[in-house]
Amino acid sequence: MPTEAVVRTPALDRPELLAAPVAAALRALPALAPLVEVAQIDAELADTEAFCAAYGVLPEESANCVIVAARRGEETSYAACMVLATTKADVNSLVRKHLGARKASFAPMDAAVELSGMEYGGITPIGLPEGWPVLVDAAVAAAPVAVVGSGIRGSKLWLPGAAIAGLPGAQVLEGLGVPR
Repeated sequence: MPTEAVVRTPALDRPELLAAPVAAALRALPALAPLVEVAQIDAELADTEAFCAAYGVLPEESANCVIVAARRGEETSYAACMVLATTKADVNSLVRKHLGARKASFAPMDAAVELSGMEYGGITPIGLPEGWPVLVDAAVAAAPVAVVGSGIRGSKLWLPGAAIAGLPGAQVLEGLGVPR
């Protein structure tokens, strides 16, 4: 039973609820901006399980953004993986192979925060650094609505999965999300 109410508004009407890179990206993507809504939430409830329980959002409607560090020799590159909250990203096999890396792992928290300009636990695929691939599980791309981070812990975004799949640098991968 949800304990908190969610009031969604067009994201660009509430820029204070967005990390700066997210707001800038939405302003730069006029076709995307009207599809994205934001709602303020309790930052203490930003983690997926607590958020879903408190706000009555199904885990199948919630998508997580995982930042991956891929290494090949001395080179490290970064990518975002979008998977439903009911799954985890197949980092060690599918992501590593897709990125052509010798090793792939979750990016260290401090690197993910610094490089994205977003808060840990609120990182979203909208507004990530140019050149970062956004790997989107096919189930996320097919979702009528996906709830994702807003770049800060105090709000969430609602948008169609197809809009995530249409982000710059996005690539839809079948099987990216594997059962937990």
